[in-house]
Amino acid sequence: MNAAPATLTTPLDLAALKKRQMSTWASGDYAVIGTTLQIAGETLVEACDVNWDERVLDIAAGNGNATLAAARRGARVTSTDYVPALLERGAERARAERLNVTFKAADAEALPFEDGSFDVVLSTFGAMFCPDHNLVASQMTRVCRPGGRIGLTNWTPEGFIGELFKTLGRRLPPPAGLQSPALWGVESHLQTLFAHRSTSIVTTRRLFNFRYRSAAHFIDVFRTWYGPVHQAFKVLSPADAAGFESDLTDLLNRLNRAGSGALVVPSEYLEVIITRR
Repeated sequence: MNAAPATLTTPLDLAALKKRQMSTWASGDYAVIGTTLQIAGETLVEACDVNWDERVLDIAAGNGNATLAAARRGARVTSTDYVPALLERGAERARAERLNVTFKAADAEALPFEDGSFDVVLSTFGAMFCPDHNLVASQMTRVCRPGGRIGLTNWTPEGFIGELFKTLGRRLPPPAGLQSPALWGVESHLQTLFAHRSTSIVTTRRLFNFRYRSAAHFIDVFRTWYGPVHQAFKVLSPADAAGFESDLTDLLNRLNRAGSGALVVPSEYLEVIITRR
């Protein structure tokens, strides 16, 4: 009996994928959404116990929530992202508060810094979207000094943003072989990435509340400003776009805890504090 023919698979082109991701996050204006998440940056920096004059790196910083939180505590902060326009939004905020921050365009998977350059490495809802999970974990660890801290906030698969991306994925499936960003919100995955690079990993489940007038208001804001949703509505067929909007409306209304007069949707995320080996 002849053996079944081997199944051929096309290797995932991470370089091409990253180029598409950069285009996605550069579309719309993430800063409009990012600013509302400031409390998560403040909470993370407190959990990392950032001190005056410590060297802090913010990775995939967006418009700088963790950057500003660390700078407010007197840290010497370098803020990085691979979307220069987002760094400029962060720089505008830093200038308004007279905070001394260094802004540098950089890829989280190829950080242009020497080993052990920083006391604290941070990322709020940023590094989790890098395609190569092990590579970005390796880079974060490399640039953090031994005994330093790595602080992350990552959306969980079970939370609202995790559900939003599942809803989107039913209309626009991700490339085969791509690890889900939501794995960064799973403790066992973090153990796989960081256990051999750390002396401790402490996780805390927290909630961020998205506050809008209604489901329609949330969708209007996100389709205008939030890259992944903005791009989805651009490329989906009219029928699929209408279906995605309907599914997202149902999800928002199901999770809304404010009643009919407003929209308040809690979204679970994992706060992670890693002590570098």
